[in-house]
Amino acid sequence: MVVTMSASDPPRRFPETSWGLVGRAGQPLTPEGRQALATLCELYWYPVYAFVRRRGAPAEEAQDLTQGFFARLLERNDIAMADQGRGRFRSWLIACVKHYVANERERARAQKRGGDGALRGFDAERAERRYQAEPVHAHAAGHLLTPEALYERRFALDLIERTLTMLQDHYAQTGQARLFEALKGRLSGEGEERPHKEVAAALGMSVEAVKTATSRLYDRYQRTLREEVARTVTRVEDVDEELRSLLLSLRGDPSNDG
Repeated sequence: MVVTMSASDPPRRFPETSWGLVGRAGQPLTPEGRQALATLCELYWYPVYAFVRRRGAPAEEAQDLTQGFFARLLERNDIAMADQGRGRFRSWLIACVKHYVANERERARAQKRGGDGALRGFDAERAERRYQAEPVHAHAAGHLLTPEALYERRFALDLIERTLTMLQDHYAQTGQARLFEALKGRLSGEGEERPHKEVAAALGMSVEAVKTATSRLYDRYQRTLREEVARTVTRVEDVDEELRSLLLSLRGDPSNDG
C-alpha cells in the first residue's frame, strides 16, 4: 500500500472528516446537522466494532455495544462536546468508546432502539465477516495488533480505499477505466504489478506512454491522498505528521496506539 510523505469533485468523495463535519454534527436539529451526524456514524461504525471485538467481546456483544454507543451518541448529542483543540477527532471518539464500554454493564444495551437512534448502515453480518478477515499480527513487526492499533489501522485503510475509489471514478469519467485497472496494483500493493510492456501491449500504447501514465497516476494519488488527509486535521501544517501517523498505523506500530 503506497503511503508517502511527499506532497472537480467525483462521487463518493471522502467527507471533511473531522472538524468541519463534526461542527455540523453538533447541531442535530438542522437537516445539515442530522446528515453530518449520520455520515460520521457510517464512517466510524466499523473501526469501532473492530476495536470492541479485538478487546475480546464476542460478536453479538460487540454488535450490541457498537449499536448502543452510536445510539447514545445520537440521543445525547455527545458529539457537541468534541473539542477541536484536543487533537484528532478519532482519538476523542475512541476515548468515548472506552468510557462507554467500561460503564456498560447491563444487557439493556441489546434492546432495540428505533427512530433516529438506529445506526444507519450497520450490517452485523458484514461487520463480522470484515472482522474475521482482519490480521491478528502487524505485518511488519509481527506483534499482536492491539484494539487501539486495529482501530487506527482501519481508519487509515478506509481513508486510502476512499482515495483509490475517487481515482477510479476520475479515470472512469475521463474514459480511462481500463488504464486505471491495469495500473492500480502499483498503488494498492494488491496482486502482482504488471510489467509496463505487458500493459502497453494490452492497451495498444507505447511503453513510454505507459510509464508516463503510471507517473501521472502516482502523482494524482499523492495529491488526492494529501487533500483527503488535510480534511481530517486542523491545520495544513499537520498533514505530514498525520501521514506519518497513518503509515505507522498500517504497520501496526504499537507506539501509535491511541
